[in-house]
Amino acid sequence: MHHLQAHTFSDPDETRPFVDKGKAEMIDLDGTMVGCGTFEPGWRWSEHVKPIAGTDSCQISHIGYIVSGRMKIHMDNQEEFEVGPGDIARIPPGHDAWTLGDEPCKMVDFGEIDTYAKR
Repeated sequence: MHHLQAHTFSDPDETRPFVDKGKAEMIDLDGTMVGCGTFEPGWRWSEHVKPIAGTDSCQISHIGYIVSGRMKIHMDNQEEFEVGPGDIARIPPGHDAWTLGDEPCKMVDFGEIDTYAKR
């Protein structure tokens, strides 16, 4: 039976550090994972998460809300786009991404992120 839940990223159920330059804080809501990624300036998936994931590109499906900062996403099919504060993005599997500018990018992720940045 499901029940009412409230949680905060200031006290996550799990923190998954990247190789460097950020982390994913995870909250488990009755089996539904919600993540908040902090991607520091200079962060790039192919450098800071690929060694954890062990795949050539990110194979996770993201549905994210950008709280702050900017990020560029490059799909395996060569499509590219940028996201910034207030944007909501669906990012399918098969991509690289990196932080743009001098401000950390913070994204709340409602996608299929159970295994994201998990060793």
